[in-house]
Parts: sequence; structure tokens; C-alpha cells
Amino acid sequence: MAELLLELFSEEIPARMQAKAADDLKRLVEEGLKKAGLEWERCEAFVTPRRLALVIDGLPERQPDVHDERKGPQVGAPEQALSGFLASTGLTLDQCEQRDVKGKLFYFAVIEKKGGTTSAALPGIIDAALHALPWPKSMKWGGGEKRWVRPLHNILALFGGEVLAVTYETVKASQHTFGHRFLSPGPIAVTDFADYRAKLSAAHVLLCPSERRAEIVSQAEKLAEHAGFTLKPDEGLLQEVTGLVEWPQVLMGSIDDEFMDVPAEVLTTTMRVNQKYFTLLNADGSLAPKFIVVANQQAADGGKAIVAGNERVLRARLSDAKFFWDQDLKTPLALRTSQLKNIVFHAKLGTVADKVSRIVALVEQLAPSIGAHKADAIAAAQLCKADLVTGMVGEFPELQGVMGRYYALAADESAAVADAIRDHYSPLGPGDACPNAPVSVAVALADKIDTLVGFWTIDEKPTGSKDPFALRRAALGVIRLIIENKLRIKLLDTFVRALKLYPESALSSDYFEKYSIAEAVERISGQEVTVSDVWRYIADDLLAFFADRLKVHLKSEGVRHDLIDAVFSQKNEAGGGEDDLVRLLARVDALGALMGTDDGVNLLAAHKRAANILRIEEKKDGVSYSEAPDPALFALDEERNLFAALASAGAEGQHLAGKERFADAMAALATLRAPLDAFFDAVMVNVDDQDVRKNRLKLLSQILTVTGDIADFSKIEG
Repeated sequence: MAELLLELFSEEIPARMQAKAADDLKRLVEEGLKKAGLEWERCEAFVTPRRLALVIDGLPERQPDVHDERKGPQVGAPEQALSGFLASTGLTLDQCEQRDVKGKLFYFAVIEKKGGTTSAALPGIIDAALHALPWPKSMKWGGGEKRWVRPLHNILALFGGEVLAVTYETVKASQHTFGHRFLSPGPIAVTDFADYRAKLSAAHVLLCPSERRAEIVSQAEKLAEHAGFTLKPDEGLLQEVTGLVEWPQVLMGSIDDEFMDVPAEVLTTTMRVNQKYFTLLNADGSLAPKFIVVANQQAADGGKAIVAGNERVLRARLSDAKFFWDQDLKTPLALRTSQLKNIVFHAKLGTVADKVSRIVALVEQLAPSIGAHKADAIAAAQLCKADLVTGMVGEFPELQGVMGRYYALAADESAAVADAIRDHYSPLGPGDACPNAPVSVAVALADKIDTLVGFWTIDEKPTGSKDPFALRRAALGVIRLIIENKLRIKLLDTFVRALKLYPESALSSDYFEKYSIAEAVERISGQEVTVSDVWRYIADDLLAFFADRLKVHLKSEGVRHDLIDAVFSQKNEAGGGEDDLVRLLARVDALGALMGTDDGVNLLAAHKRAANILRIEEKKDGVSYSEAPDPALFALDEERNLFAALASAGAEGQHLAGKERFADAMAALATLRAPLDAFFDAVMVNVDDQDVRKNRLKLLSQILTVTGDIADFSKIEG
């Protein structure tokens, strides 16, 4: 067994590309080894700013021998068939065997191929991997035609200590690598991975990203603790900085006092985005006047010159931020709203000013059901996008909302209004906190619902993996706002109200044809399609999208997707699906509890049995048996008992469900188990007497009707 060591040494690889590139290199080489019939014991990939490295241990020195048998034509087959078979095997007819197969003779080719050396196979495997590596962006360099993420300078390729014949563009493999760009720039000869890793460490290169990461955290926390501060956690920045240095040296710098009256979020964002500095906190959690910088070299003066240079650069950065802050404060937020008409929200959906007017109208309708102070909610809605035209947000778009809160407080707006301006973008993702203040919730809901309804209006919906307008995230935000705040909002009605805020001209011109709305409505009512019909169909389609998002949201909690479908599909008195998410989840919980019992399992089995019989017989007869059965035609007690039980359970279930006592409603359905079991044990549905047969089919239909009043059991798996 031998070891493969591969290193690709280049100019600096962007930090955001490093981890995936290492994984891709490992995957591609492993795939090549599998195709070559080679097995291995261990495979690890490493990455630093200037190198991708791969070590594979336990590789055999030769490929396995190949034994292949191929069945050919029958003896005496036409010449053309024999020629084709021989050409595919590379053998002559005399070299083929004749074997008896069920009394007939066939030619068989037995091919024995001696395995080649692994060292001969590896260059081709590595070359294929290098060409296939899927860099997000790559470049040509020098006069070459091949591409790499940055100019490639060196390839280290050793198998069993011997250099492999690997070449990429003009770079040929050797047994050399290079240390730190400044601290140990000379070539280093290595023999194997252990030697390689040890010599790199001696040359000021920590090969493993996890080691560099741990070193950064350890040094930073020690510096912070010594100065009486704590390091603010920042996983994203830590990962990025780990990809920027090979020999991390952590230093602490100071922020000038003149900048400490600028909002902490501004200082933090400036340091993080522009300078890659870590933030330090005081004991009370406030921003400390210090920062952490990670250098990539070991300075003779202990880092004093590096810190001074970084402080000088930060001073210039923060001077710009302070200028924007001071200038923005001169114009109250309310006076900036008129400028929103100059910002296009979407070419087909108008300006940001148009969006704000719709948010205000929606907030006015939603506030009472959320328990939000109406005047505050309207004020927050009117101001929620005003900070988009400030200098600070123009420089740092990620601070939209955050800066709006500061500017609102500076203009003496209430805390509820200011907080709603900050929070209305939330939640931005699964890990983001969800607003719970009523005014904030009202504005956040209105903003997201308007966005969703707008893009549904112009038929710009997510397709496959594409979601350029982050509509899935918006829908998940609405779901979380409703569920986590236990809001009783009817989504369909809300969608229709939001749709009415758009001009009729905004409706996609091909909506009628694409969704067959005209045919569907004419078939149901015999009337012409109106805009109201279109709004309702769009709202129904959007609700179906919410059902999918809800299943994704609840998947991590172990909630069965089929139970959500069963409740979503169950029609309400208006003919629409369940759209009160709080009530829906209560029903899903109750249905899940029922399906976890023997009574529930038997009820589901009975439902499926009844549905199957009805489907077959209705198709055969060409009629529907949805009418109520005639009790006078019942011939057996089991029929009478089931009919009575269905009437009782159906009425009680509907009554209890109407009071939102869903667990009790499910318990009422569970009482059907005994009469259903007795019916299917004793009653033959398809009897000769056609009147009795049809009446029994109608009784089966009652089973579907009664269960369907609680949930659509046809959607439940099992």
C-alpha cells in the first residue's frame, strides 16, 4: 500500500471558494479512483489561501486484474454478427470458447486483462479532476489556454514518495512545495504527507483550516480577556478570515472616541465588511472602543506598525460613516418618503412609494386582528422604507431598517414605531428572530404579503431551484410570524384584499389561458370570468404555495407532510381550503394523535376501502353515489347501526370542530371503528338486488362525507 500526496499551489484563492474547492477535488479524485478499480483507506482534503492539498492513504500499487466474460452470437450465426462481436472484444474466433446454453452452442469471449500500475493510472485521474473542478469563476494566465481560479505556480504530486508525471498547462509536478509568502518563501522538498505537514508548519503555514480557526479564536479570546472585554461571536467572519491567512497573528487596535457616538451597528458593519475586523464588547454588552485584526505575518515589533496602519485605515472608514450619520440626521425620516417614488420596486409593480402605500393599506386592515395600535402601525408602515434614501443605507444596504429605527427615534417617533421599522424585514431566515411586538408584526406581515401577492399577480413565481425574488423566504416569514405569534388570520381573504390594492392592469396578460381560469369558472357557474374570479384563483394558488412552505417548515419538527395535506385540502364552508394556520396546526396535531391509535388506523383503512369500492363502481355505472342512503332499504342491522353512527359522529364532529375542540372531534370519529368493522365483516355491497346495492354504495359515500368534514383522509398515507 502507498500514499498519494497532491498539492496545487497558486495565487490566493478567494476565501468563499476554498471549502467547496477542497471538497470538489476530493470528490473528483475519488470518483476517478473508483472507475479505475482502486480502493483506499483514508482520504483528506486541506486548503489554505494559496494551496489545495489532498492525501490518500492505503492505495494499492497495482490496479486489480480484470476478468470479463461476454456472451456472443450462436455458432453458425451470420458473418456480420460474428464480425461485430469479435471487433468489440479484440479477439479472433479461435480465441473464443463455445458453450452449450439450453441445448444451443454460443461463442463466449473470456478476456483476462492484467492490472496496470497505480502510478501509471494516477496522472490521468488527477488531470481529469483538475479539468473538471467547478470553480465559480476561473481565469487563464500567461499564454496558456487552461483555466484555474488564480494563476497556478506549482504542483506537488507524489505516490509512494515518487513524483508522478502530472502536468497542467506548463506546470509540471515536482516534490517541492512553498512556505509562507513572506516568512518562508523558498522551495521545500518533501517525501510524504507527514513530512509535508511538518515542514509547512515549520515554514509558517498551518495546513488545516480547523487549526487556523482554533488559533484565531484562542489568540483573540486571550487578548480580549486580558483587556477586560469579550469577543463578539461572528461565525461568518471567522470562516472568511480563516481563509485569508496561513499563519494567523491576532492583534488588538483602538477606535477613536469621536466615533463612539455613531450607532454600534454602523461601526460593526464598517469593521466587519470593509476591514474584516472582529468586534469586542464591554461587560454590559455594549460596543467596546477596540477591535481585533488578524494579520498573516509575524512582525518583529510585535505588530505595532500593523495595528497603527489598521487604525489609520479604520479612522478613514469611520470618518465616512460619521459623515453619513451626521448628514442623515439633518433631514427627518418623514420628509424622505417622497423620494421613494424615484426607486423602482419592480418594473411591473411600480415604485417603492407604491409599495409603501399598499403596505399602509394592508396594515390598516391587519392591525385590529393582530392587536396592534392602529395609529402606530400606520405610522411605521409609512416610514418603513424611508431609510433607503439615506446616505448611510446607500453606503451599507445591509443596515436598512436598522438605521430607520435610529432616524425615527431621532425624530421623536415612538419606540413601537421605531422598532417596527427595524423589524419589518424579519425574520430573514430560519435562524433569524421573529418579531413579537404587535406593531412590528403588523408591518412585517403586510410587507411580505404585498411582495408575495405582487409577484403572483405578474406570474413571477419560484420555479425549481430558482427564486430570484426570495419568495420562499417571504412565505416562510409570514408562516413564522403567524404561528409564533398565534395570529388568527384568514390568509385567503388577506390575499384577496392585498390583490385588490394592485391595478387590474398589473394582472399577467396570460393568466386566463395559463391557468384555464375562464374554462374552470364557466364550467362551474356558466358566467363570464371577472377580475374577482382571477383574484380568487391567484389567492388559491398562493395558498397552495404556502402549504408547501409549511411542510418544509414543520419537517424538522417531525410533523407528517401528508397530515398537513389532509387538513389543507379539507374544504371549508365557503369551498376553500383551510387558511387559518393556527387552527390548521391544531387540527394537524389532533389528526396525528388519532392516526397514532388503532382506531385511527382502522378508520383510515375503512375510508380507503370505501373509496376504492366507490371509485370502481361509479366508474362502471357512470354515476355518482353521493346522495344520502334510504334507511328503508337497509336489510341488515349492521347497515342501520353504521348509518346511525355516521349521523351521530358527523354531527358531533362538526359541532366540536366548529368550537375548535379538534381532539374531541377526532375522538368522535374514532367511535366509528366498531360499526365500520361490523359493516365490512357482515355486509356484501355488490349484491344482485340493484336497489340494495346502490343504497349500500350511498352509505359508503357517507363514510367519505363524514370523515371529509374533518380532514381529507385520501391524502393520508398508510
